[in-house]
Amino acid sequence: MRSLKLALALGFLLWLVPFIISLAISPIHTSDRVFFETIMPVVITLAVVALSYLYFNGVKGEYLKEGIIVGTIWLAISLIFDLLMFSWGPMAMSFTDYMKDIGLTYLIYPIVTIGIGYLLEKRLTS
Repeated sequence: MRSLKLALALGFLLWLVPFIISLAISPIHTSDRVFFETIMPVVITLAVVALSYLYFNGVKGEYLKEGIIVGTIWLAISLIFDLLMFSWGPMAMSFTDYMKDIGLTYLIYPIVTIGIGYLLEKRLTS
């Protein structure tokens, strides 16, 4: 693995940036929920692609393995931080509601990182 510290730091940023943006546009959540639900996956995808570029830029080999590992780490980080936020308090929701509304969206992370890892592996080892 390139760097566990880097993967954890980027994973935290990957959770933090969409979270801050969701708070900033939270009035849209109540006034136009469909639009909000359209914006957030775009934000998440943009963030994971940008941070994947930063991560993979220093990877020297085993790209697919790196993609699987970093995508899994980033998925776990976002789920853990979100579950801490959404388990109680004003944003509380059941685990099932959380997964249906937010949690499954984070599957974008390993999909993107595994895809990038696969393409790099194929291109650079062919």
